[in-house]
Amino acid sequence: MTSIIRSTQGGCWGSDRLRLRLYGSVFDPAVMPLIDRVESLQGVIRKVKRIEAMGQTGRSNYVDVTKFPKAGTSKLSTDEMPEAPTAPSTYNEKILANYVPVYVMLPLGVISNDNVFEDQPKMEKQLKELRAAGVDGVMVDVWWGIVESKGPKQYDWSAYRSLFALVQECGLKLQAIMSFHRCGGNVGDEVTIPLPQWVLDIGETDPDIFYTNRKGNRNKEYLTIGVDNQPLFDGRTAVQLYSDYMKSFRENMSDFIEAGLIIDIEVGLGPAGELRYPSYTGTQGWVFPGIGEFQCYDKYLEAEFKGAATGAGHPEWGLPDNAGEYNDTPGSTEFFGLNGTYMTEKGKFFLTWYSNKLINHGDEILDEANRAFLGCKVKLAAKVAGIHWWYKSPSHAAELTSGYYNLKDRDGYRPIARMLSRHYAIFNFTCLEMRDSEQRADAKCGPQELVQQVLSGGWREEVEVAGENALSRYDSNGYNQMLLNARPSGISREGLPKQIMYGVTYLRLSDELLKDKNFKIFKTFVKKMHADQDYCADLGMYNHQIGPLERSKPKLVMEDLLEATKPMEPFPWGEETDMKVDDFDGVLANLIRKLFSLFK
Repeated sequence: MTSIIRSTQGGCWGSDRLRLRLYGSVFDPAVMPLIDRVESLQGVIRKVKRIEAMGQTGRSNYVDVTKFPKAGTSKLSTDEMPEAPTAPSTYNEKILANYVPVYVMLPLGVISNDNVFEDQPKMEKQLKELRAAGVDGVMVDVWWGIVESKGPKQYDWSAYRSLFALVQECGLKLQAIMSFHRCGGNVGDEVTIPLPQWVLDIGETDPDIFYTNRKGNRNKEYLTIGVDNQPLFDGRTAVQLYSDYMKSFRENMSDFIEAGLIIDIEVGLGPAGELRYPSYTGTQGWVFPGIGEFQCYDKYLEAEFKGAATGAGHPEWGLPDNAGEYNDTPGSTEFFGLNGTYMTEKGKFFLTWYSNKLINHGDEILDEANRAFLGCKVKLAAKVAGIHWWYKSPSHAAELTSGYYNLKDRDGYRPIARMLSRHYAIFNFTCLEMRDSEQRADAKCGPQELVQQVLSGGWREEVEVAGENALSRYDSNGYNQMLLNARPSGISREGLPKQIMYGVTYLRLSDELLKDKNFKIFKTFVKKMHADQDYCADLGMYNHQIGPLERSKPKLVMEDLLEATKPMEPFPWGEETDMKVDDFDGVLANLIRKLFSLFK
């Protein structure tokens, strides 16, 4: 006899809830004639596939595969066998409160450098595949270097309008990134999209508009925050450049906003669109897990620090000169080593200034974004990088060079969340898919603890928290870690969970993702993010209704930000998700190998 028991707890096919009991009467080679073994095995596989389909509908807690018709000798592959019909679905309103919408990031070069929407038929086909898989929407970079490439205030949105119209036609929602950074030089950058040429031309005569390290090397990924309020760009400041761009976006995309297509405006605040300094980048020779370098040696930031130090009564203090180079380890530097400079009064002053400059940069630009989209039914969002390497070292060196002043006795992320809360903005965090056990031991990585800390801080500051994977993954382990982080305390059967992510964006759409096996497991991942509920078009049914954007609250004072640095215990996390994705094909493949080994 062969039977499958499906747990009544949770109504899902987790590996701890699925038990295959294969009794000897089926596969024992001493009992079953050799001629029948392959035929019977094919039948069992087909039965298991039917049971898997029934399991997703929740119609049965116990299924005995001997009740199915006996398998024949069909030559069809298992992939060609028809699935069992599914019952018409109805929403469980309490379970629906656990629904986490899933978005997919579009390819970086979906709009070409020449501002052309190329290969529309392929994109249409892929978008329809995503929609059929239950995906809620897509995210797309709206590149400054493409739209305003011809000259100051010469915006050309035509290619993006064509793309947005196609997304709308395919029934998907849209998250638009105001991408004020260069594409190229970071992990996963498959194309190169520079900043507008007229901006780069200004940099030829004034290279200090770019981030600069201690050796004087310039980084042209993003304008230094030192020029945020310097009128160097045909009379405009950097903040005004970003503000004018967002205002033009609203004017030219108002019909898509009013139609409810565009639901999120993620404001790029640094390299890779993240609120950080470009402390680690391949174009500068950095390789993982180097600690990176501070990026504040342009003349504008140097002058600001000098003024701040003088104002604090220490005109003799300068910027760090003992923090090492990109690929150093913390212990090899005087700044980050045992009893290093970071622990001294001088070091603490610098790190406070460096991190606060970053927070103020994000605050200023989000304030402009709030003005630009005031009254629109959209959410603002900002992304923070998951700097997980050296997290378990005392100095958190890689985080410090990135601008996140985070130590065991100081929370570097909750002040960012508090700043975002004044703009009603979503806190978008990365590296959701990573587990400590997958990382290099010598790099002292802590992605799981980092995610737990950051998300907990966001929830404590009452901001909506979203996230994405840092690297493309197609395996159940990566998906299950994302599911765990999305609902760390599991499904609530009484309505909205205590902690739940506002949304998850998968990085990214590709031919590899759409391959049969990869896409099959991805579709299961989407279903589990939806708490085993079908795609829901009504955002209000899972507490995501979007009202008109309100004006930002009053600016925070320094004491408010410093108060948020007090460390707090993170919320408890489950050991594993209760909405697990199983690589069912992988389980079957292993089973088949073991069975055929009996015949040798």
